[in-house]
Amino acid sequence: MKSLRNSVQLIGRLGKDVEVKDFDKSKKASFTMATTDSYKNAKGEKVEDTQWHNIVIWGQLADVAGKYLKKGSEVCVEGKLVHRNYETDKGEKRYITEINVNDLVLMGGKEK
Repeated sequence: MKSLRNSVQLIGRLGKDVEVKDFDKSKKASFTMATTDSYKNAKGEKVEDTQWHNIVIWGQLADVAGKYLKKGSEVCVEGKLVHRNYETDKGEKRYITEINVNDLVLMGGKEK
């Protein structure tokens, strides 16, 4: 069960084009991804619930993401959940939750 600790797998579509940043010894790709679940409410009407996720990819996989993914692309990501915080220039504390990806699969579904 050790491999299941802090393990996240999502299939969804990119909400924006991938942003790739170069650092001294690595690259970072980031984008937002939407996942949508649907269900029927008490009246029998279909209801969709869309969640947005912040995705971060490091290293060679960041190159792949930057080259092949764009807004609307369908992708499966696997990684871990990371919470971090920072302070703005105005001294306000901000909290961010991200998925740090260690594997991805390009799904090739029709873009929406």
